[in-house]
Amino acid sequence: MAEIEKRLEELGFKLPKPFAPPPGVEFKFDLVRMSGGVAYVSGHLPTDGAEVLIQGKVGADLTVEEGYEAARLTGLSILASLKQELGDLDRVTRWVKALGLVNCAPHFSKTPAVINGFSELILELWGDAGRHARSAVGASELPFDVPVEVEAIVEIV
Repeated sequence: MAEIEKRLEELGFKLPKPFAPPPGVEFKFDLVRMSGGVAYVSGHLPTDGAEVLIQGKVGADLTVEEGYEAARLTGLSILASLKQELGDLDRVTRWVKALGLVNCAPHFSKTPAVINGFSELILELWGDAGRHARSAVGASELPFDVPVEVEAIVEIV
């Protein structure tokens, strides 16, 4: 078993089905686009295939802790797409950058605490190679009323 998938299992995580559009929606973009030794990962949501796993606005409908969990689920969705594209998550050698968007109530300012759910998952799996530059931005709306969207840039072999 590949090292990253082994760590996922040890941590009690299971990869969801790769992100898929809900009925009536068609993707006009690649979930993962590779160029040279870099993979650019499109914005992902907390989904299992086309099923949205959590909805709501952090700071109104959801707590910071629930937003954190949504960010972890979003990370797992990203990993499922990377596995689908690369065949093996061990091909990811370094996480470079992540952009996290949080669907939040007005005046909510704890977006970094929410996106930590994503970042801490990546660090648990990749260790120092999981350290990445990051932005955590508040948004008034996100697709399908999800609380979190994350996109990333990773180095691959």
